[in-house]
Amino acid sequence: MSIATPPVAARIPHSFSHHGLTVSDDYAWLRDPGYPEVTDKAVLAHLEAENAWFEARMAERKPVIDALFKEMRARIKEADKSVPQKDGDFLYWIEFEEGAEYKKWWRRPVGAPDDGSADELILDEVALAEGKDYFRLGAIAVSKDGTKLAWSVDDNGSERFTARIKIIATGEVLPDEIPGTLSGLIWVKDDTGLVYSLANENWRTDNARLHWIGQPLENDVELYHEDDEGFRVGASLSANEKWLIISTGDHETGEVRLVPADDPLAEPLLVKPRQKGVEYDVDERDGVLYIHANDTHENFRLATAPLANPGEWTTLIEGTDDFYLTGFDLFRDFYVTEGRVRGLDRIEVRYYDDPSRIEPIEFPEASYEASLGDNPEWDMSVLRVGYESMVSPASSYDYDVATRSLTLLKVQEIPSGYDASLYDTARLEIAARDGTMVPVSVVWRKDRAAINGEQGGPLHLYGYGAYGIAIGPGFSTTRLSLVDRGFAYAIAHIRGGDDLGRAWYKAGKLEARTNTFNDFVDVARGLIERGFTQAGKISISGGSAGGELMGAVINSDPDLWGAVVAHVPFVDVLNTMLDEDLPLTPGEWPEWGNPIEDKAAFELIQSYSPYDQVKPQGYPPLMVTAGLNDPRVTYWEPAKWVAKLREVKTDGNELILKTNMGAGHGGKSGRFESLKETAEEFAFILWQLGVEA
Repeated sequence: MSIATPPVAARIPHSFSHHGLTVSDDYAWLRDPGYPEVTDKAVLAHLEAENAWFEARMAERKPVIDALFKEMRARIKEADKSVPQKDGDFLYWIEFEEGAEYKKWWRRPVGAPDDGSADELILDEVALAEGKDYFRLGAIAVSKDGTKLAWSVDDNGSERFTARIKIIATGEVLPDEIPGTLSGLIWVKDDTGLVYSLANENWRTDNARLHWIGQPLENDVELYHEDDEGFRVGASLSANEKWLIISTGDHETGEVRLVPADDPLAEPLLVKPRQKGVEYDVDERDGVLYIHANDTHENFRLATAPLANPGEWTTLIEGTDDFYLTGFDLFRDFYVTEGRVRGLDRIEVRYYDDPSRIEPIEFPEASYEASLGDNPEWDMSVLRVGYESMVSPASSYDYDVATRSLTLLKVQEIPSGYDASLYDTARLEIAARDGTMVPVSVVWRKDRAAINGEQGGPLHLYGYGAYGIAIGPGFSTTRLSLVDRGFAYAIAHIRGGDDLGRAWYKAGKLEARTNTFNDFVDVARGLIERGFTQAGKISISGGSAGGELMGAVINSDPDLWGAVVAHVPFVDVLNTMLDEDLPLTPGEWPEWGNPIEDKAAFELIQSYSPYDQVKPQGYPPLMVTAGLNDPRVTYWEPAKWVAKLREVKTDGNELILKTNMGAGHGGKSGRFESLKETAEEFAFILWQLGVEA
């Protein structure tokens, strides 16, 4: 095959039937039958050919990619460290050295001089990643007595982590090695045991297990096993570290058990049996359980229950339409609730002895992201808080609970320079076609018109819209590479996320799924009407379920978009939801529907599944990414989609696919390697929109 032409995938007739409906899928062969091992020579040859085509088409863009990468990197403070935080007898922080892709984890004793003489390196990611094409730290946990460290590493992107343990003082790595974990690591029983979850052969964490330090793996004890294949199991410690909390659930139902942390083999205490549609999480203080649950209101309430009768819940904070209670944290003398009011983050300090005393933490801007940071101790009087906005770099504060005052500790430094006064931001509301008002966060340079030389210049629109995940109006240094070239940058807070509460999430899932796609299109049209841009000058991007969004909107409204980037896109929705042997599928049915059992779900998913709805028409320029080891969106979804688009689309626009052959869902690892991929994305966008680089 000549590199002058794009690869053409073979068409091998294949069909299947459900509910009396037959579906053809001529590119089904791109799924290696031996997955997760991918060894099929024809499959690998096709992916390599697509990669060669990607490189050939992007070769002329290399100077632009290099320039973008250079300016993005220049905005990162290479030698940087976090603000130290006290946990027990030590202050802990992380640090990046000049040029390092990965960080180092440090500590020093409380009260020791801050001159480096007492600093202790507890984990060196740089050394662990040496010689590896991919590296990702999973869990990290210091033992309660401060002498041991447990951590886990994935070195191929498959999201199966190997856990190890070491003695911090000597650096001695213990023989204990736990492969195949997919969880946190929890120290119990005076640091003699470690609780973890294994990923089973279908990449599901259906267990919580206890490893005794120094003993062989075959002596590990399964503390809990989950029989529902759609549920996932996780473990954590209560804030006072007295209880091991074992949680299981899917996207709409939860169940919690408590086990004494000093007696992990004790009979678990079931808080309340699972009830379909009810999610809850739990913490404990002085014999009282605090329960965050959506049983009486979809925006959750906070209830209490006596430890002796954990299923009897009494409301402490009512659920309301106005306040979406997203979580809570217990401390010795007070507790903190987090949530959103009209989509805006809200943090409130509350008191056990005075329910009427509510102290919100006040922030200066009209639109922002704020959340509790790392607050590891039970007895705290000063809270670490994180803050940022579309124009304000990430900042760390200490909030003194007694004086209700914020002290700025650190602002994200941008070495190449950043002047917030050059930029403007707004939070708009745009009517969707059904009359629903959809929030949109936008940032742009105040001199944008001068840069563009005209009104209605280029705009980049980002969206996700699934799983109840909100996309907040936060800060991004990479985004500046578009904004400084005259782009407006907008985030569409579409239904399917929980930006405006649980109802907002429900209005974009299951039978309401198409609201998500319609919202995104209608936001784009609304931004055109407001003069921010014009049809054909909009670039869009999304990843995973956001990649499904990209596929849906280029099928429905191809002429709106001037450039599209779909990262690890979930585009083969029908086939994936029909395959209960795939790792995530059973747990995904509450989100998308079960087309195996439900004909209506089958027909609905087929009606919007981007792969199934590809049709002969013109499509906008499209850049697609995939990860060979991705367990979340399998590599064949984007590969099949691109193959089908090549077959039927009627335009001559660019269509390129890049598969990371040694990475997974998140793309390349490392803080600079990942920037290279963003530089490629932005270079593609600038190229297709004809914007001077």
